[in-house]
Amino acid sequence: MSQSLLKAIKLLDCFKDKHELSLLDLAEVSEMPKTTIFRLVASLEETGLIVKTKYSSHDVKYKLGMKLLEFGKLVSEQMEYRKIALPYMNNINEKLNESVHLAVVEGDEAVYVEKMDSNRPIRLVIKVGARAPLYAGSASKLLLAHLDKKKREEYLKRLKLEKIAENTIEDMERLQNQLKEIREKGYAFSQQEIYKETMGFSCPIRDYSGETIAALGVSIPVTDYKEEKAKQILEEIIRATNQISIELGYTAGQEKGQG
Repeated sequence: MSQSLLKAIKLLDCFKDKHELSLLDLAEVSEMPKTTIFRLVASLEETGLIVKTKYSSHDVKYKLGMKLLEFGKLVSEQMEYRKIALPYMNNINEKLNESVHLAVVEGDEAVYVEKMDSNRPIRLVIKVGARAPLYAGSASKLLLAHLDKKKREEYLKRLKLEKIAENTIEDMERLQNQLKEIREKGYAFSQQEIYKETMGFSCPIRDYSGETIAALGVSIPVTDYKEEKAKQILEEIIRATNQISIELGYTAGQEKGQG
């Protein structure tokens, strides 16, 4: 980590004990040179991480900015959706005895942040922290389909489709059509796109703004597939994701990333 970043974090730590601090206060508490304080304060103020309060020409103090509240809210929401989703995931896992997983977007990949395994002898075992490209697998494709339109288009422009498993999509037009279909139907389906002998179903979890923040999915062995079973799985996932989204403040009609 760069020294400048470490010093900036150290400066922000100074506000833990006192809400408002002058430049002199910051220099004393941080034990850093005044020239360093001036430079760091200017950068932090420019980014909105701290704000200046000018009581008079000789009385200027700084406090933490609202930008930090935005970051804190994002972290809180990230933790909140996992906490809210867990009992629903557990319910699906117990009712269907199938593998259940929760995935989010990070960069150009989907990351599995929570999972529950089935106790079947043949099952998909996904590790928390495992990653997958956004063009392969039901959770990945669902997240890509509901990504902000501009971000999605930028990703697709630089994307090079690579075969991972038997049915990995290798044609861009086919991928585009599937993403459109996912947005229209409200769920994603995959069969042997990442892992052999498995298929998956995923639905979106939305927050108060209508943004899709996670994908809740169920994976089953290909040999277990039956139309009636697929219908039951989708019903369970849709019911769960609707309830989780409501608990996160979502109201129907607020969807983002639909273009």
